[in-house]
Amino acid sequence: MSSNNFDFSQCTSVLVGKKATADGSTMIARNEDYRAAWPKHMVVHPHEEFATEQEFVAVDNKFTMMLPKVKGKYTATPEWTPKYGLIEEAGINEYGVAMSATESTYANQRVLAYDPLVENGLNEGAMITVVLPYIKSAREGVAMLGKIVEEHGAAETNGVLFSDEEEVWYLEIGCGHHWVAQRIPDDAYAVVANQMAIQEIDFADDANFMFSPGIVDFVTENHLQVAESGFNFRNIFGTHELSDEIYSTPRVWYGQRFLNPSIEQDPMSEELPFLRKAERLIHLDDVAYILGSHYQNTPYDPLGNGAEKNKFRPISLAKTQESHILQIKPNLPIEIGGVHWMALGVTAQSVFVPFFSGATDVHPAYKVGQQTYSPDSAYWVYKLVGVLVDPHYRKLGDDLKGVQKELNSEFAGMVAKYTKEAQALSGTALTEFLTTSSIAMQQHGLDKMRKLSGELITKSTDFSPLNFSHDENL
Repeated sequence: MSSNNFDFSQCTSVLVGKKATADGSTMIARNEDYRAAWPKHMVVHPHEEFATEQEFVAVDNKFTMMLPKVKGKYTATPEWTPKYGLIEEAGINEYGVAMSATESTYANQRVLAYDPLVENGLNEGAMITVVLPYIKSAREGVAMLGKIVEEHGAAETNGVLFSDEEEVWYLEIGCGHHWVAQRIPDDAYAVVANQMAIQEIDFADDANFMFSPGIVDFVTENHLQVAESGFNFRNIFGTHELSDEIYSTPRVWYGQRFLNPSIEQDPMSEELPFLRKAERLIHLDDVAYILGSHYQNTPYDPLGNGAEKNKFRPISLAKTQESHILQIKPNLPIEIGGVHWMALGVTAQSVFVPFFSGATDVHPAYKVGQQTYSPDSAYWVYKLVGVLVDPHYRKLGDDLKGVQKELNSEFAGMVAKYTKEAQALSGTALTEFLTTSSIAMQQHGLDKMRKLSGELITKSTDFSPLNFSHDENL
């Protein structure tokens, strides 16, 4: 989000290679954190073709560039208001590419002194819009975004996630015009939390690394190196402050602790590795668990009774607008195999609802909702449940967990059923089926959560401080 008018969004990301997952899917996922009451919508942009290139001008900082004549279809999750930019955040396009933008990161003063950020450069508000509709592979997405940063400059330092059926990539913008990207190994995963994450760069390995031209000369000429050998992007470009150890690294630690429980690490360590191989195959619900986590089963859980329960910033936050898992399954047409899972509101209190990327429309409730509560908005339906549970978590939390478990199982079964049925269809029949099925799943989630809200309101009527327990013997 634009640093000129909008605070950075503070997110947590998870990236998983195809051989690290149980079903061979690639997955990129992220919590979009900004404000506690700031609705998101969902849209499906259609395929469009123009006679000439189209000019894009950002609403917030006037970033301007020309866009290709052919614009592919893609899903997106824009803000309820375009005042601060479109901020479309995440989606899957018709060519089989998923993109999530952005993971806010921070460059150190030393680097920014020599290549400062560009006020009217590319920022989070425009990034999905000017890249995702035009790329046909994850690698091509990295190259296109990198070129934009080189030519137009960046208004922010950010991390950006890309995936297709074969590859998963993570790109980091380190200053005004320089960037690096690393492919997540097929058998590995990464958890990223608001700090530069990529470590050693192998400039000779073009299969697994990409970078801005001249980045080595930039570092050498300005004496920015911090080690006698190697090129550690995190150490050269990133920050190393106490705030990182309180705000960022504990989230990485918890994600790695969940997938690699046998490895002992310090939650405040700034040496946590960018990449790890999990001790088991990773399922979609494992990624969902990480994004919805708040240091469960540790002394740092803000919902627990530990002495250090508010020491670290949790992954699931009250300020989360939405959370997404972009899954691309193997050996299926992208219309069926691409699934955009989205949880509206606080991830720990919400449910990931599946949406087939081949669908052409969304449920009406996903198209509405402003900053003030309205019952017709999907965002507010999910947000209301959390608001009702928060004051009485120990009394109402199990009610929420029960519905979450039900919906998680039901959605998994529905996706499996619809995926099988969809493979027998093609053309308009397939598109209509995927659209109807996706909207039906969105409706199912809304029905269950509205019913839960009614039950929570009814139970809450007995929690008034004006209640009085009298002695029946009087």
